[in-house]
Amino acid sequence: MSIDATDRRIIEATQKGLPIVPNPYAEIANSLGMSELDVLARMKAMQDSGIIRRIAIAPNHYALGMTANGMTVWDVEDRVASKLGHQIGALEFVSHCYLRPRARPMWPYNLFAMVHGTNRDEVEEKRQQIVALLGDHCQGAETLYSSRILKKTGLRLRDKKG
Repeated sequence: MSIDATDRRIIEATQKGLPIVPNPYAEIANSLGMSELDVLARMKAMQDSGIIRRIAIAPNHYALGMTANGMTVWDVEDRVASKLGHQIGALEFVSHCYLRPRARPMWPYNLFAMVHGTNRDEVEEKRQQIVALLGDHCQGAETLYSSRILKKTGLRLRDKKG
C-alpha cells in the first residue's frame, strides 16, 4: 500500500473536509486539474486498499445541543460482543461503537458505544436501552462523561519539506 503524487494531492485536498457545495468531488477535481470520475476512482481504490479507512460526516454534537456525551463501556461476553456491537451501533442515538481489548484486572470492558444527549438523564435513558439489548451477556458497565471538548481530526499529511 503506497500512494503516488496524485493520491497525495487528493488526500491533501480532502483532509480538512469536503467543500459544502452541491458537487464537492467535482470542485476538488477542478482544483486539481482532474476529472471528477478520476478523483472518485482513486479515492475508492485508496479505500479498497486500506489507505483511506472511511469518509464520514463528523458533526459537532455540542453545536447541535448534545452537550451530555457519555462513552458507555461494557464488559460483554466475547463470543457475542461483535454481534451485539453491530446492534448497538445501529441504534440512532449511538454515534460510534467498537470493540477494544480488555486490560484486566483494572479495565474489564471490551465494547464501547458513544451516546449523545441534551443532558445526563437523557443519556441514561438511552443507556438503559443498551442494557436491555445486552441482557445477560453484560457483566458490567460504566458511563464516562466528557468533561471538555478535544479537537478531533483525521490523518494529516505533512508537507514533504517538513
